Amino acid sequence: MTVILLRHGRSTSNTSGVLAGRTDGVELDDLGREQAAQLVGRLDGLPIKAVVRSPLLRCRRTVEPLAAALGLEPLVDDRLAEVDYGTWTGRKISELTSEPLWRVVQAQPSAAIFPEGEGLAQVQARAVTAVRDHDRQLAEQHGADVLWVACTHGDVIKAVIADALGVHLDGFQRITADPASASVIRYTPLRPFVIHLNHTGASLAAAVQSSPAGPVGESDAVVGGSTA
Repeated sequence: MTVILLRHGRSTSNTSGVLAGRTDGVELDDLGREQAAQLVGRLDGLPIKAVVRSPLLRCRRTVEPLAAALGLEPLVDDRLAEVDYGTWTGRKISELTSEPLWRVVQAQPSAAIFPEGEGLAQVQARAVTAVRDHDRQLAEQHGADVLWVACTHGDVIKAVIADALGVHLDGFQRITADPASASVIRYTPLRPFVIHLNHTGASLAAAVQSSPAGPVGESDAVVGGSTA
């Protein structure tokens, strides 16, 4: 099973330097709408069987053109929602950098719990569970390996990737997930394989390998590296 972790396109909060969090009604800006439209071409030729998204508007807007082109109705999963930043929500990033918690978020995110919000460890647990649940359900539904898209948010994506890499959550700030970027993870019975990170190019097809570990379905890594 292979998931494309798609971050929503650039939003009005991204450009204004505000931590949007779960604020209702945050739209894509002009570039974000262009990025959403470009996804149809970027993912063209890939056998995508399902699109799952965060309930927030910016994710809805991001996948609308893609889902329409694929003839799919996106599923909404609350576990892929943005981090609940609590009282940080709606504040300027420039103000938050002076908060004592900011350094914790940077250096020890596993210990970070946002005031009246949630902790980043909770975010990772819910998001990884969501991805694995959809993997299992799609495998049962189709009886075979499936490629699918999960549209969510930057910190959520970074937390899922850290888990797939076997990296402690305290290292997740070393991972980048730009607006409209795609990161690809293939899950096997033994381990996940991270195939691509933060792809923002014109076509993802060349970056998605059907069997990064060797023969389809194998969980063992190829000694000496891939033969592809």
